[in-house]
Amino acid sequence: MQPEMRMHVPAPKSGMTDRDLQKLSATARDVSDFLKALSHHTRLIILCLLTEGEKTVGQLEESLGIQQAMVSQQLARLRPDGPVSGRREGRLIYYSVAHPHTTSLLHFLFAMFPGTQDN
Repeated sequence: MQPEMRMHVPAPKSGMTDRDLQKLSATARDVSDFLKALSHHTRLIILCLLTEGEKTVGQLEESLGIQQAMVSQQLARLRPDGPVSGRREGRLIYYSVAHPHTTSLLHFLFAMFPGTQDN
C-alpha cells in the first residue's frame, strides 16, 4: 500500500500579505517549470518507462525506437527541472524518476485519459 500523498495547495485568500503572495508566486513558478518539462509526448513516455525502473539512454532508445540524440535531448530537458535523476556507473548513466510524487502524478494524469489504455 502506498503512503497517502499529502500536498498543501495554498488557496489564495483575500487577506494575503505581500509575503504570502510572493511565496505563492515562487511556488507557482516552480510548478509551472516542472509541468513544462512534462509537456512533450516523448518526455512523458520516457517518464512512464522510467517508472518501471532505472534505464540507460541505450535502453530507452531501444524501447522508444528513436535515435540516441533525441533521447539524450529529452533527458537533458527533464533533468534540471527535477522529474529525472541520473547516476553514473562506469561509462553509463542510469536514469530514474527522481521522486515518487512524479510517479503518482503520472498515474493521475494518465487516469484522466483512460480511453487509450489497456485495462
